[in-house]
Amino acid sequence: MPLRLFNTLSRRIEEFRPLAPGQVGMYACGPTVYDYAHIGNLRTYLFEDLLVRTLRYLGFQVRHVMNVTDVGHLTGESEQGEDKMLKSARERGLSVWQIAEFYSRAFFDDLARLNILQPTVVCRATEHIDDMIALIRRLEERGFTYRAGGNVYFDISRLPDYGKLAGQDRRELQAGARIEVDENKRNPLDFALWFTRSKFEHQAMLWDSPWGRGYPGWHIECSAMAIKYLGERFDIHCGGVDHIPVHHTNEIAQSEAAIGGKWVNYWLHGEFLVLAREKMAKSAGGFLTLAAVMERGFDPMDYRYFCLNAHYRSQLAFSWEALEAARSARGNLTERLAQLEAESAAEAGAEEGPEREHLQAFIEELSMDLNAPRGLAVLWGLLKEARLSPASRVRGALAMDRILGLKLDQVRSAGQEPLSEEARVLLEERSRARADRDWARADALREKLRSLGYQLEDTPQGVRWKKL
Repeated sequence: MPLRLFNTLSRRIEEFRPLAPGQVGMYACGPTVYDYAHIGNLRTYLFEDLLVRTLRYLGFQVRHVMNVTDVGHLTGESEQGEDKMLKSARERGLSVWQIAEFYSRAFFDDLARLNILQPTVVCRATEHIDDMIALIRRLEERGFTYRAGGNVYFDISRLPDYGKLAGQDRRELQAGARIEVDENKRNPLDFALWFTRSKFEHQAMLWDSPWGRGYPGWHIECSAMAIKYLGERFDIHCGGVDHIPVHHTNEIAQSEAAIGGKWVNYWLHGEFLVLAREKMAKSAGGFLTLAAVMERGFDPMDYRYFCLNAHYRSQLAFSWEALEAARSARGNLTERLAQLEAESAAEAGAEEGPEREHLQAFIEELSMDLNAPRGLAVLWGLLKEARLSPASRVRGALAMDRILGLKLDQVRSAGQEPLSEEARVLLEERSRARADRDWARADALREKLRSLGYQLEDTPQGVRWKKL
């Protein structure tokens, strides 16, 4: 079955056809490193990881490029506010360079905890200033820029299809934008490519340029680095839905103006994680980090499982109760897999291959716009399929986990003895009691299992048992 993906640019599901057979160039907007990533940010990177894993499972060679915005300037939907890295540095008593390095490490630590594959190329904005300057010069030569107030701006009036990604014309974009008045702009939607007259005092990160000492605008970074590492046309560009109306719209404008044609074939966007009916955002304050989730006793794989239960294009409502339910479900999954692993150890000459039907159903679900929730349902169906041998079910589950990334190979418990049917039913009942926070019932079931000769141990990877 061919891979089909929802393309934001066309607003429909399309069959994926790479520019080069068997090879995929993919760019994903990375973090701006002035603070920790919150779990809403991390949901986007989990969706992108699901995409990369699916592509590789299907046999594609993926060149995945991610930027790190370590230049101190605005990062939001508009050009309002203050320099976030300077603010963070001032509050923490560090230099902006130290802030960038500290939060870069923290970000990639979070990715590792969530079992998110490392991008092929990680490119830092501060190491590509010359590439940005070269791209601005190219735009200048093609007549898409103007200078005003010491800064260089992109002139959107030169592009008839500006705003096509958002599906809005300029009047609609302007009406919905939160844009601070900049008297230097000819049009409120024009955007800065290079600042020499900073709106911030004591700007710490400055570079020499043909237009004076200053620093790049936010949007030019991604275009310059994507073109450098993927070429002037590539397959997939990803990010969160919040990037559609401004950042990705402006990326398309300046890139296509520079190269004189289509830039990216497929645009994919992940939806918000929502809390109390509001999107989770740093600007709102009180955002949740992965560390905060772990401090509440959850494993990062609980959060990964939680996110897999919703389609990447659907908003996902976060609550501690919902995360607890995900932990319980993941615990049941690992317990079942552990039991099958133990049973398969006793098998002799188990037949190989009968799990293929389930694997085919699984990849068909993921090939239809990365439908992870339905893929999880296929996984559960496989584990419960009594007509297949335990070894076959284990093999199938581990093959599916190449895409799901739940570290199921690490929770296999070779050496655990198989549970009796009565014990298995009691263990599943205890898991449900724990999910409902019925601790008395859970303790009673623990003791009942003990009377059957099983001693339980609750671990972050799920329950373990041994025969007394």
